[in-house]
Amino acid sequence: MRHSFFLAEFSRFSMSPMSPTVYTDILKTARLLALSAAIAIAPALAGAQEETAVAPAASLTAQTPPAPVETVGALSSIPAPDVNARAWVTLDANSAQIIAEENADERVEPASLTKIMAAYVIFQALENDRLALDQKVNISEKAWKTEGSRMFAQVNTQVAVDDLLRGMIIQSGNDATVALAEAVAGSESAFVAMMNEEAQRQGLTNTHFTNSPGLPGPEHYTSARDMAILALNLIQDFPQYLHYYSQKEYTYNNIRQPNRNRLLWADSTVDGLKTGHTSSAGYCLVSTALRDGRRVVSVLIGANSDSARAESSLKLLNWSFQNFDTVKLFDQGEPAAQARVWEGQTETVDLGQARPIWITVPRGKATEIKPVAQYKQPLIAPLSEGAEVGTLTLTLDGKVLREEPLVVMKDVPQASFIGRMYDKARLLLQ
Repeated sequence: MRHSFFLAEFSRFSMSPMSPTVYTDILKTARLLALSAAIAIAPALAGAQEETAVAPAASLTAQTPPAPVETVGALSSIPAPDVNARAWVTLDANSAQIIAEENADERVEPASLTKIMAAYVIFQALENDRLALDQKVNISEKAWKTEGSRMFAQVNTQVAVDDLLRGMIIQSGNDATVALAEAVAGSESAFVAMMNEEAQRQGLTNTHFTNSPGLPGPEHYTSARDMAILALNLIQDFPQYLHYYSQKEYTYNNIRQPNRNRLLWADSTVDGLKTGHTSSAGYCLVSTALRDGRRVVSVLIGANSDSARAESSLKLLNWSFQNFDTVKLFDQGEPAAQARVWEGQTETVDLGQARPIWITVPRGKATEIKPVAQYKQPLIAPLSEGAEVGTLTLTLDGKVLREEPLVVMKDVPQASFIGRMYDKARLLLQ
C-alpha cells in the first residue's frame, strides 16, 4: 500500500537529528499522510498510475484516437496526376511526409539509382577524413572494364576524387563508381557490404545491393519508398555535396557528357538528383526541387522512355508544390504542452521536441491541424531533459497525419523531503 511506504519514509527521517521547525513540519505532513491513507481507495490508487492524460495547453484538443492516414494526398480533393511508371513516390523533405505513392513498397530494380547509396557512403568517408577531394585514386583494371555508362577514365591512371565524383554523379560513370568504391573500402565487394549495412541502418527494408554502380542482378533491388528515404537522408546529411547533382554537364578526357536529368534544363528550381536506366528496370529518376524554402523529392521507377520519366517526374513535383502546404507547427524549443510534475522542485514542465515540427497538409488546411498531447500520469520527479514521456499526435479531418515523441524540455530535480511527502499525500487524494 502506498501509505505504508509514506509512513516508512517518515519513520526513517524521524530517527535522524533535525531542528524543531523541521520536526513540526514533518509531524504535520505525517498527519496529512494518515488522513489521506484513511480515505484513499486501493483501486483508485492503482488506476492513478495507468491513466493517460491530455496535456492542458489551450491549443491542444482531447479526442478519441483517430484513424491513421498513410499519405497526405488521401486527404486532398485534387487527385495525383496520371503517371505511367511501375512505381512512384512524392515526399516533402521539410516534413519528411509521403505526399502520395503508388506501389511504393514493391521490389524493383534500381539501376543507376544505386549510385545514390554509393555517394552516401563516399560522402561519409569524406566527412570522416578517410578520403579527400584532392586525393588521387588509381583506376584499376576492374574499374576500367566495368560495363555500362562510364566517364572514360584510363586504366592505371591517377584521378582525383573530385573528378571521380563528377564522373559518377553527372556522367553516371560505372568506372568512376567502382574506382571510388575501391578507394573507400579496398575492394568493391567490401564497399557493397558497407552499402548494405547503411541501408539496414536507415531502415530500408526492401533494399539489397550486390554491386556499386547498379548493374542488374536477381539480388540487387530496392523500392520507391526506400529510394525516397535514402534521397532525403542524403539531402539532409550532406547538403555540402548537392552541387554535384545540379551540374548540367562535365568534360573528362576531352569527352563532354551531359547530365541525364532533363529536368535541370526544364525547371530552374530542380537541383538533382539521379537518373537510372537498364532494359529490365526501365527509365528511373529521383528528382528534387527547392521552391521558396520548401523541398520536394520525387521517385519514379520503370517509365518507358527518357522523356516520359522527365515529364511524369515534373508532374509529380508540380502537383506536390501546388496542392499542398508545409507549415512549421512548433519551432525549435517551443513546447507543445505543459504537464503537472509531482515531487519536483517545479510544479510544471514543458513537453515538446528539441527540433522544429513541420507538417504537410492539403493547401488551405493548415489552420485545421489538431495537435493532441498524451502522456502517462503522474509524472514523478526527477525528470531529465530529453526523456520521452508521451506522444504528440497531429490530426486532420479525424485522421492521424503523424506522431512525434513528447520529451521533457528541461531537467526537473526532486523536491525536498517535505515537498515530496506533501505531493505523495496529494496524489493519494487524486
